This record gives sequence, structure tokens and C-alpha cells, in this order.
Amino acid sequence: MTDVVAARRRKGVRWGVAVGGLVTASALVVAVLGAEGAQGPTGAAGIGGPAAPSVHTPAAGPRTAPMTLPAPTGRHRVGTVSLHLVDRQHRDPWAAGQQHRELMVSVRYPARADAGRYPRAPQMLPGEAAGFDRLNSFSEYVPKGKVAWGATRTHAHEGAPVAPHRGRRLPVVLYSPGAGDPRSLGSTLCDELASRGYVVVTIDHTYEAPAVQFPDGRVARSVMPQEIARARKAGRMTQLLRKVAGVRVADTRFVLDELARSGPGSVLPGALRRAVDLDAVGMFGQSAGGFTAAQAMHDDRRIRAAANMDGVMGYTQRDDDPSHPSTVGTDGVDRPLLLMGKEGDTHHRVASWGAVWAHSTGWHRDLTLGGSQHASYTDAEALIPQVARKLGLPRADVAKMIGTVRPGRAVVAQRADVSAFFDRWLRGQGSGLLDGPSSRCPEVRFVP
Repeated sequence: MTDVVAARRRKGVRWGVAVGGLVTASALVVAVLGAEGAQGPTGAAGIGGPAAPSVHTPAAGPRTAPMTLPAPTGRHRVGTVSLHLVDRQHRDPWAAGQQHRELMVSVRYPARADAGRYPRAPQMLPGEAAGFDRLNSFSEYVPKGKVAWGATRTHAHEGAPVAPHRGRRLPVVLYSPGAGDPRSLGSTLCDELASRGYVVVTIDHTYEAPAVQFPDGRVARSVMPQEIARARKAGRMTQLLRKVAGVRVADTRFVLDELARSGPGSVLPGALRRAVDLDAVGMFGQSAGGFTAAQAMHDDRRIRAAANMDGVMGYTQRDDDPSHPSTVGTDGVDRPLLLMGKEGDTHHRVASWGAVWAHSTGWHRDLTLGGSQHASYTDAEALIPQVARKLGLPRADVAKMIGTVRPGRAVVAQRADVSAFFDRWLRGQGSGLLDGPSSRCPEVRFVP
């Protein structure tokens, strides 16, 4: 059964957390999460109790002003609702004391023209922002307690009515973030797709994300630092990476199950439930989220197309290591797969990508965003330049985080390619953008 609560709301290819998505599969996990030490931010019981005692309070001092995200370019305004999903059939795999797996997801959708009457949703709730401040993949360059991560607003309006869709149901796209990243770090692309007529469902992977805030105020903080410390000590990093990927795919399939529920048990508000087309489902993600998208498509026929943005697809700590492959690597996929890598990450250089490429019979493309870094495929591309200006960060540090590609151009290219991919395979509307190099996106290189 399911409880649903509408809530207000670097090395090479990464798995994505920095476990901001296991950076090679585990480089970021180790580099970022491991930096917190063996004790980590909290134990598995972090989900229990009121929010206030469990939320980290950043160091005192001046903080940046609110940052802004790029406005979506589609013809629709964007609405959003957050859902609290409870899997009562399974215990939580990361928290021994939790009888059920709890997830928070956000649903973005095309909204009516009067959506502006409804408040814009925050990118992160207070507990999530506090968790992200203390545990994120930018901490080497951005000082803790200096950025107002919780002050940024998305372009999605909370509870806005669904736009009229004239009897045509709307395709659904799932989003999984990098390992150790919150679902909200992909807001720019998710808002964009919703403005273009998609229903976009973003998933927080509880106890892996820095912090997940539930409607009753509880905050579940990451247990990855402790998990990584134990795995390293026991020489079981490969097993940990397998578990992270397995939990993520299970979360994804559970969310799909819940979206399909009808009648009194439906998790979606009525108008939105009637609008979605669950026969046209795609998925994308960054880093570990990209791996999740590809692996979930391999495992679940309901997913018709997947896009992997710079996520390694094996259980290894090195991008060039062909050992410990995933089943998506050994089998490939028979449905469309888009690979989008940072500068230097291609199927010729990343072993797991090469395996998927060699074994896949479905349509597949490999694109490189010139001058990009791993985090370029997240909201960091828009946020880090603002942080840098306000805190006076060195240009060299900014380049290490998001590369040298012009941020505005990086956003344009990602929006164009991801939208073109899902338009083609979920709507049957080919623009030709993914058929070869285009003057519209000169930063994007096609890898043969």
C-alpha cells in the first residue's frame, strides 16, 4: 500500500554523487562523501524525530543572495506537486530500523496560463538545503555556510492547474540525480521538459541524497559516508556500487508502479492522473542517475527511451576498467539510448560505455559537450557562476567544477538535445537535431 501526501513544495564519467553520482563509480563517493569521515552525518535513524534537531546548521556568516535558474522556453507554464510514496512491501535497504521504504518525488507538468497566481516552488526545502550545504560535490571549492542554497526558486508553480491537453495524453519522463545529489539539482532541464508538454517525475533516493525532507518535517540524511567507510575497510566497494545501483533501479520501478495506480489508491491528483500517458515513458539522469536510467530501461520494458548524462555504467572505480560490468553493459539495450558525455568521455574511452555501445541493437548516439565537466549536466552550470561572482571564487576553480563551456550555451545545448531525443522517441516528432552536427548547438560533437 502507499501513503501519498501532496507536499509544498571528477574523474571521467560518473556514476554521478560524488557516490553527484558515484564520480567514477566511487571517486566522488569516496572524495566527497568519504571526506565526511567514518561517522558520517547521521546514522540510519536520521529519518526519525522532528526535523529541527536533525538538520545541520551551517556556520554563521554572510551568505549569498538568492540565485536564479534559467527560465524554461516551452510554450507552457509549469506546475508542480510533491508526493510522499511509501513502499509497505519492503524494508528500507539502507536503514535497518525502517520497516518501509519512503521516497519523495516531484511531478512537474504543463500548467494553465494563470499558473503565475501560484507560488514558485523552492529548489530545496530548508532541511534539504542544509544537508546539501554540508555534503555536496562542490565543497572543495565552495565554503560551507556561505551559499543560500535554499533561497533559489524554480520556475514551477506549486499546485497550479494542469494545462488543457485536448484529449491528448502527455508523455512521462523520469529523472534520477547523481549519487549523493538531490532530485532538485536537475530543475533546469525538468522545468524545460514540462514547459514543452511532458510530465516529469524526479526521484530522491532516500539515505543516499544529502537530505530528504518529508511533509511532516522529518529529514532523512545520507548514510553513504558510513557505508563507504565500511566498504573500503572490508574491500567491498564493488558490492556497495552494485547495491547503490540496485536500490536506485528498484526505486524507479516502484515509482512507475505507483504512477500506474488508479481509483482511490491513485497517487496523482485527478486532472494529472487523467493527463499522463504511461505507454510513453522515458527516463534520463546525470552520473549515477544516467546509469540508473539505462539500467532501469534494460530491466523494465515500460521505459521506452533513456538518456545518460555522463554516468559510468559499471561497478568500477575507474572509467577505463572493463571489469565488474552491469547487465546493461553485457546485454546492451534494444531501445533508444542517448549518451551525453563531458569533454573526453566517449564510448571509445569509457569501458562501460563501450560495452553498452557494442551490445546494443536499438538506436544509440554518443554526444560530447565541448569544454564541459561532469557537473555541467546539472543546475551547477547555472548556479556556480553566480556563486563564484558573489564569493569571489577563482576562475580556475569554476572551470574545475563546470568546465570552460559558456554556461548559457551549455544550457541551450542540453535543452535542445534532451528535448529532441524524447520528442523523437516518445512523440514520434523528429527534428533532425540528433542526426548530425548542427549550427544550433555547435558545442555538441557527435562521436562516431
